[in-house]
Amino acid sequence: MAESTKKKKKGGRKKSDAEMEVKAEEASEQADVSEETTDQEAIAAESAGDETTDEGDNQVAAPKRPDPDWQKAEKPDLSLDERLQGLEEDQLRQMMKDMLLARRFEEKAAEAYALGKIGGFCHLYIGQEAVVTGAVHAQTPDDYVMTAYREHAHALQVGMEPGVVMAELFGKETGCSRGKGGSMHMFDKERNYLGGHGIVGGQVPLALGVAWAIKYRKEERVMQVYMGEAAVNQGAFHESLNMAALWGLPVVFIVENNRFGMGTAWERASSLYDISQKSKAYAMPGRVADGMDVLDMYRVTKEAVDRAREDSGPTLIEARTYRFVGHSMSDPVHGVYRTKEDVEEHKEQKDPIRLFADVLDEAGIVSQEELEEMDDEAKRISAESVEFADEAPDPEPSALYEDVYANEDVNGRLYFDGRERP
Repeated sequence: MAESTKKKKKGGRKKSDAEMEVKAEEASEQADVSEETTDQEAIAAESAGDETTDEGDNQVAAPKRPDPDWQKAEKPDLSLDERLQGLEEDQLRQMMKDMLLARRFEEKAAEAYALGKIGGFCHLYIGQEAVVTGAVHAQTPDDYVMTAYREHAHALQVGMEPGVVMAELFGKETGCSRGKGGSMHMFDKERNYLGGHGIVGGQVPLALGVAWAIKYRKEERVMQVYMGEAAVNQGAFHESLNMAALWGLPVVFIVENNRFGMGTAWERASSLYDISQKSKAYAMPGRVADGMDVLDMYRVTKEAVDRAREDSGPTLIEARTYRFVGHSMSDPVHGVYRTKEDVEEHKEQKDPIRLFADVLDEAGIVSQEELEEMDDEAKRISAESVEFADEAPDPEPSALYEDVYANEDVNGRLYFDGRERP
């Protein structure tokens, strides 16, 4: 990661950075996959959608990936000043700090998972930091955020304390959900963060309900709901978009299209690659944002948020991004459904932190020295969050019976649980 946030210097990186990067990489490659026994050409052909499949006497061509020059049509060629969009230097610096914290926090989470301190599912956000950073900076703290299960960075972006987020990952009492939610179920009412949801697409109709409540109460607020591209094939997604458009609700649907739903390439699961075009069926605007460019993400989301706040209805945003890690901690980074070369190419050429650092350097806003100071601060905060989580108490066993929204039937299956009853 040091190469992503720091320009190369003679003598290489500091040993501590190198050791941290190795630990994070080893932690995120839990599956034992041998590249020597993997047919890389077959993987590349399958990912590109070049093959045909036999259907009786017919051959059906797999869907093609879109023209790689999609940015020429969807992303305007802006000058440096236009890209900065009049944002204050302090806000631009904060965007960089937020992205660095998300990256370093996730690396620490990967290490903790490898050490057995985090259990269950754990989906990291490394590589996608520009999406939530740009989008949340485009709204206000009074607005709502709801997302799926790849949510640690979203929780941090709305202002949740890193120690509290890490404690939740560790299953500790001081976590934001008292250790009961874990990686996929963060929540913070005070910051209008309505979760982390583990069911694919399950959060979309819930966000619709929040947006309806906003309009019913005549509030000037906006609902942002995030999902992966795999959620787009769920029926609830389409029902929610239809109702949001029909009722003109203040909601922004953000699809974080990292191309792979677990290990299935999007072009192998959908007849239409361009998710933004789904909006046309529901008479709402559809936009494509470069999810590796925090400023483009801000630009596209700001337009959608302003539109929603002006009572002009919903927008569907397709943020085209890429994760540098596996789907979850049990999924290999490469060697199964994508090649090592593909992952390394994205890291080298499209790392959102490095791209943004170059823009800020060109604009004379953040120097390399300042960037390294920001990075050191992000490392410190992340390390402290692990210490906080380590030292936090476990929930009491009795907590199992708290926050359960059902009456206990003493004559039912709980009768033999060994608990004393009056």
